[in-house]
Amino acid sequence: MTVSASSRPGRSRIDMHGARLHPCHAGLQACATWPARVPLSRGLGRGVLAVFVVLTVSPAFGQREPAGTGTETAAAAFPSTVASVAVGAGPLLDGDVLGDPAWADVQVATGFVQTQPDEGQPATERTEVRVLFDDDTIYFGIVCYDRDPAGIVVSDSRRDSSLSNSDSIQIILDTFRDEQSAFVFGTSPAGQEYDGQVANAGQGGRGSFGGGGAARGSGGGFNRNWDGVWEVRTQISDVGWSAEFAIPFRTISYPNREAQTWGMNIQRNIRRRNEEAYWAPLPRQFNLLRLSLAGQLAGIRVPASASRNLKVTPYVVGEVAHSDADVRDTTMGLGDVGADIKYAINASLTLDLTYNTDFAQVEVDQQQINLDRFSLFFPEKRPFFLENAGGFTLGNGRQSAGGNRAQTELFFSRRIGIGPGGREIPILGGARISGKVSESVSVGLLNMQTASVPGVASANNFTVARVRRDLPNRSNIGVLFVNRQATGDLAGADDYNRTYAVDGRWGLGQNGQVSGFVSRTETPGLDGDDHAFNLVGNYTSELWQLGLGYVEVADNFNPEVGFLRRRGFRNIDVGVAYTFRPTHFWKLQEMRPHGSFNRFWNFEGQMETSYLHFDYDWEFNDSSMAKTTWNVTGEGVTAPFEIAEGVMVPLGVYEHNEAQFSYNSNRGAPVSFGVRTTIGGFFGGDRVTWGPSVSFRSGDTVNASIRWSRNDITLPGGSFVTNLTSVTVAYNFSPRLFAQALVQYNDSADLWSANLRFGLVRQANTGLFIVYNDTRGLHDTIPSGAGRSLILKYSQLFDLID
Repeated sequence: MTVSASSRPGRSRIDMHGARLHPCHAGLQACATWPARVPLSRGLGRGVLAVFVVLTVSPAFGQREPAGTGTETAAAAFPSTVASVAVGAGPLLDGDVLGDPAWADVQVATGFVQTQPDEGQPATERTEVRVLFDDDTIYFGIVCYDRDPAGIVVSDSRRDSSLSNSDSIQIILDTFRDEQSAFVFGTSPAGQEYDGQVANAGQGGRGSFGGGGAARGSGGGFNRNWDGVWEVRTQISDVGWSAEFAIPFRTISYPNREAQTWGMNIQRNIRRRNEEAYWAPLPRQFNLLRLSLAGQLAGIRVPASASRNLKVTPYVVGEVAHSDADVRDTTMGLGDVGADIKYAINASLTLDLTYNTDFAQVEVDQQQINLDRFSLFFPEKRPFFLENAGGFTLGNGRQSAGGNRAQTELFFSRRIGIGPGGREIPILGGARISGKVSESVSVGLLNMQTASVPGVASANNFTVARVRRDLPNRSNIGVLFVNRQATGDLAGADDYNRTYAVDGRWGLGQNGQVSGFVSRTETPGLDGDDHAFNLVGNYTSELWQLGLGYVEVADNFNPEVGFLRRRGFRNIDVGVAYTFRPTHFWKLQEMRPHGSFNRFWNFEGQMETSYLHFDYDWEFNDSSMAKTTWNVTGEGVTAPFEIAEGVMVPLGVYEHNEAQFSYNSNRGAPVSFGVRTTIGGFFGGDRVTWGPSVSFRSGDTVNASIRWSRNDITLPGGSFVTNLTSVTVAYNFSPRLFAQALVQYNDSADLWSANLRFGLVRQANTGLFIVYNDTRGLHDTIPSGAGRSLILKYSQLFDLID
């Protein structure tokens, strides 16, 4: 496969010096083994293993020994370094690395080492990396040799679609070498563009790294929704496949000096073998985001002109809409214009301006069913708020199992411009300054103004300010201020809300970490009991994962520009897991027995939720996975609530047991399937949940999936059934031209909806989008937002400084 590009003249041949320093990497592959592992203390091992007697009796078979120790890794023992080379003009960008004279005399970095399936062993196929740069762009030429090119797996080609189920390459660049922030660029043999931003050393609420899911909260540790201006071309040949990346310096940020040395690592996936290998070796408990174990990219010289950057992205949008809830039964035609402006104050600090912001091209929310009395969380998907969002995010510890039942987001950008029931609130404009004012101090300042919508929301001004200082070993300390102030003629003097917070993270060696925050809010009419704090510690090694956390949110803690799943609680959470890799047993790759316990009390000392969780994960060599689970649950209902129409849950304490089983087949196969079932007690009655799914793909062109979740619930107050079904189909004409459909059926909310999107994508995810939305009620109901709309949006990026 070849994706063509216009040629660039003036190629030159230059030697590269300072090749990788691993003493065993001079040949075709790396050393066969790393240094022998130092065993854990037997006393400690027996003490922690006792926790798992209630989980399972381990079968008598050998275990593959992990390479390295818990604190001294192969990457630390053998630092990986490669030097970049300056050229007058870059290579021809067509994916042909071996046939391009620009790369011919460049020394090669190689010696990739597996993390899975055989940790510490050389990669089964050779990978070669070459690096060049000219006055405005850095280039990566990567050759992925493969003795069986017909076995290369390609699953999708849309921008930012998952790389987990495909052969792929991902590059991470820690341009400040702060081990906290970075940029990720990736591709597959189909030539797709995958990019993202790393913040907080990859920690925090985030979408799955390497996957295609949207980032959660306000960006968290990895923000997949960041879209940079760069290009990649790939080619499949009889030696495997190759890729050429061209990343303009102006797309990324870096220190304000000419000579640069960046942290760098490169990950290669060979999907048919479920193989994951790294240029700078990593132990199994870490992924590409572990910046403290990255290698070095040396010798970069950044011209002063590269920091000059002014981009303008205007848009025009037209819409034809019909509302079923409108008694006038009319169809309206609407049109609008707006623009985003990005200005680089310097190489590490950026000013973003937005006018009349529009998000017509954004994917719709996935439907959810609420079977308890707490709030549902819908992630942010709007690009303007997700770019550089990690700079506004506090470290917020996740719970060990059962979802983040204590989820507390002090700043949640979805509160800006989205009102009750998902109602859109027009955003008149705003500004954001984000980046670094020094190599260790990051700042973020956001100000947005929304319009008033009669009967829904008044006009509001939102201000968010964040300062964070990075410290050694993945540590930092920071402060956050969030303010909502009603504006306009109808705004009262006391219509405001403010949040103040201090947070920090402390790294303990490579494997340990303690993080937390202290916060309070200010709301007119709510006095006292307005605090919250969170303290979480965890330890992660090749074999053991340990976690302990405490969260407290007072009754009057009220971050209106944040998200609280629940309020007025104290929570403790503890988890322990053991990971081992058997040798030649049932084709198993990895086994993970684990357990956790978390409990919530209100401030009167009454138990509200208790969750004791025992689980065993079985991952097979082809990446298929089975989970067997036993949960002991408790719910203390202090106020009656309606769980379904006409079905009430009265006051009381409800204690139950439930069993779960789930299975997912090899998701890299053309057809894959999964199932999840839960059987057990539920609020004094019984629940049976059934959730099958099937996915299909044809190369990188067609991807389709159907998912169904059914709850059959019998309670003392009545019985009910819920069904939630979604069907997704995507057709990719090319990496930048696609059509996508999402159809959802939710009988709990009495609606079905369809979202159809056609995209012709240009640089940084701009271009032409045609979107059709259709939401209708079931039977005779008319849900909020029911109606149909056809939207056409076109945007284009102009780089005003060439």
